[in-house]
Amino acid sequence: MSRNTRTIAVGAVALLSGVSLLAGCASSTPAGPSSGPASSSASAPTESKKLTVVTHDSFALSDALKKEFADSTGYTVTYVQPGDGGALVNQLILSKDSPLGDVVYGIDNTFAGRAIAEGVVTPYTAASVPESVAKLAADDSGRLTAIDLGDVCVNADKKWFADKKLALPETLNDLTKPEYKDLLVVENPASSSPGLAWLTATVGAQGDPGYLEYWKALKNNGVKVVKGWTEAYSAEFSGSSGKGSRPLVVSYSTSPAFEVPKGGKESNTTALLQTCFRQVEYAGVIAGAQNEVGARKFIDFLLTKKVQADIPGEMYMYPADSSVELPKDWQRFAPLAEQPFNVPAETISAKRDSWIREWTATVIG
Repeated sequence: MSRNTRTIAVGAVALLSGVSLLAGCASSTPAGPSSGPASSSASAPTESKKLTVVTHDSFALSDALKKEFADSTGYTVTYVQPGDGGALVNQLILSKDSPLGDVVYGIDNTFAGRAIAEGVVTPYTAASVPESVAKLAADDSGRLTAIDLGDVCVNADKKWFADKKLALPETLNDLTKPEYKDLLVVENPASSSPGLAWLTATVGAQGDPGYLEYWKALKNNGVKVVKGWTEAYSAEFSGSSGKGSRPLVVSYSTSPAFEVPKGGKESNTTALLQTCFRQVEYAGVIAGAQNEVGARKFIDFLLTKKVQADIPGEMYMYPADSSVELPKDWQRFAPLAEQPFNVPAETISAKRDSWIREWTATVIG
């Protein structure tokens, strides 16, 4: 039920609703004021008995919370997962004339600019937004609400390196050294949000166009590229349940917290905290939603303390609400990087497509 322990099937899961009420979610009117026009017209927000939630394929919340939301609103809720974060945004754009659903979760800060520019989400601001959430805003348009965050970093299989008596790499430049040849697997930034986040980390570290020379060095050192996070972590990485052949993988700084053996005191993996980019994931009301009222309620629901507290254990991310208590041992096994590589959001928005094209030409050919 997380990024690390299961692959969530691409498809839809329906949860039938009940009739009990959940505070803050049960009203038939929006829970908070819109920060702009609720839809393309001046009419009241739309509502229906059905709500379709569109997410990336690593979305997970406890079944009890999903049921609680459905019961509280009276909606029949369907979850549709068209792929990784990059694929999610692409599908929202391709389906603009016939929207995939009502509300989206999983657009991250590397793809947020594209989603906003393409007009696939409409403005909505919840009635009560914690200060820590507001600080993570993608821009000032009010179209996306921060839900969680995490550092995308290289993860290492500690046992593999110990068995080989090989020192763990520490920095981005270490990954290009001969002793680490054929050890790293990464996600394609054209199809994967963690892949694009880590590409952005290399831009932040090496500059533009210096990042291309860095990727040439990685390619010459045997980096393997796969489509998305699930394949990279669950199939190719030696430190995961899939027991792949590569002991280095682009994942999250939180991943090692969930690689601690039952009853153990140490994680089998570690995140290389000098290789990280800070990723923020957002939710938004999909333009043309058939149930805009429900979409707003779902965003409010994602900001509740219950859901924010559920996020670490289910999706391996930090809650956007910094007042929420974190799981035990996260400070030890899942710390955020002190100095993640940073690239301004406006730069990512302006340069993302050219970075992907140049990366593809350089690495894939």
